Amino acid sequence: MTEINPQSDLERAIAACRKLSMSAMCESLADTLKDAAADNLTHAAVLTRLLETELESRSMAAQRRRIRAAAFPQLKYLDDLVREDLPSEARAALPELETLEFVRKGRNIVLYGNPGTGKTHIATALGIAACQRGFSVLFTSVPRLLTMVREAKSQHKLSQLQNRFEKYDLVICDEFGYVSCDKEDAEMLFNHLSLRAETHSTIVTTNLAFSRWNEIIPDKVLVNALVDRLTHKARIINMTGTSYRLKQTQQMIKNQI
Repeated sequence: MTEINPQSDLERAIAACRKLSMSAMCESLADTLKDAAADNLTHAAVLTRLLETELESRSMAAQRRRIRAAAFPQLKYLDDLVREDLPSEARAALPELETLEFVRKGRNIVLYGNPGTGKTHIATALGIAACQRGFSVLFTSVPRLLTMVREAKSQHKLSQLQNRFEKYDLVICDEFGYVSCDKEDAEMLFNHLSLRAETHSTIVTTNLAFSRWNEIIPDKVLVNALVDRLTHKARIINMTGTSYRLKQTQQMIKNQI
């Protein structure tokens, strides 16, 4: 009768895990088998524990890939928000926004108000939360989006860009209003945002109230169409308040006195 060599079996199991690209199972296999012997676990319990370890590792890796693909300029999380410093409308809206029900329903969010009040932080944090829950996300500033569209158009790849842009579960368009748009830019922006209307969610952050959008887009008809398309069934949140960055600067000056 052939003698079973446990060490050889463990090595073979580890080698098989590596071939199957089950790195988490490979790393935890020896310790799990030790725990199984100590706790008298059944074979099914051992297998379940190993598979759950691998699944959790793959889930975390997928989250990291989605966050990288979203191209956030900074990683800002919901837990990092100083909620008492946020404008009152944002504080009231956050519990509902955190559920990400607006993403599931393809509803838009518009965060408007003066700089430094947390618009980008909230948008980024919601985007990261969406990545963690399995949604596909793109973060872009409006100027960067327009640059992407122009480059795709010049390379005859505009339809490819439109197809990708349309399919994201959530697109975050940051800094609308910081750079003026000519009519061509405004039409490109309108066309791309229209692709997502009523099917997928878009978050827009802007320092301008809707009544002032004509300051950056000269065509009033286009402004009205863009506002109408963005705000249909949207959650509009007034972020006007004292700049958080200004508060920090004032505190630093106070500490230096």
